[in-house]
Amino acid sequence: MRIFGLIGKNINYSFSVAYFSEKFQKESITDALYKNFDIPEITYFLQILKKHKDLKGLNVTIPYKQEIIPYLDKLSRKAEEVGAVNTIKVTKKGKLKGYNTDVYGFKKSLKPLLKPHHKKALVLGTGGASRAVIYVLEKLGLEYKIVSRNPIENQLSYDAISQEVMQEYTIVINCTPLGTSPNTEQCPELNYDYFTDQHLAFDLIYNPAETAFLRKAKQQGATIQNGYQMLMYQAEKAWEIWNR
Repeated sequence: MRIFGLIGKNINYSFSVAYFSEKFQKESITDALYKNFDIPEITYFLQILKKHKDLKGLNVTIPYKQEIIPYLDKLSRKAEEVGAVNTIKVTKKGKLKGYNTDVYGFKKSLKPLLKPHHKKALVLGTGGASRAVIYVLEKLGLEYKIVSRNPIENQLSYDAISQEVMQEYTIVINCTPLGTSPNTEQCPELNYDYFTDQHLAFDLIYNPAETAFLRKAKQQGATIQNGYQMLMYQAEKAWEIWNR
């Protein structure tokens, strides 16, 4: 039995186990099993490797997309450029190679929604997920500003997002975990009255399907998109990598 799984912290909410289990059943894949590896800190990763000798591939989620890198033998060029890993392949020689399929998933999910006036984006959050988002924005030639609670050089604080800023930046992407189930009423501290029908609000969260961030943006007429489609795309890309 080939073992696959998800590494993360507090990942009971995760869709991956259900998604892959359903996929295996639908496609009559009988030699594969997908499970959650919920670990309190990244050092426990070594125990997973030791315990599961049939491990063939892993997905990585919050908060370990950057912390996992020192444990890997090799990175794909894209994962290296992004500086974050969300997919690991165990090679035939037992080596661990890191990939970033978030890039593929986000790009495929974002592109159909872009209109000619969508030229600049606000990226909320600075974790591993935001790195894939920034990589895609750069590849698409879109300008962006990172928004952080503790901004460093060239970043914005949430307080700095005025109506003028929002008029200029018509794409707003939530890369923070705020609003993830069960804390569904949390959301980034923006003035949601500044959203308009010219805005695109994209949330990487997929559970719940409509976060407080998306709901409030939608009330002002914004186009909204959650992270479910992105997740499906990146999951399929990960499966492709594991089976190469």
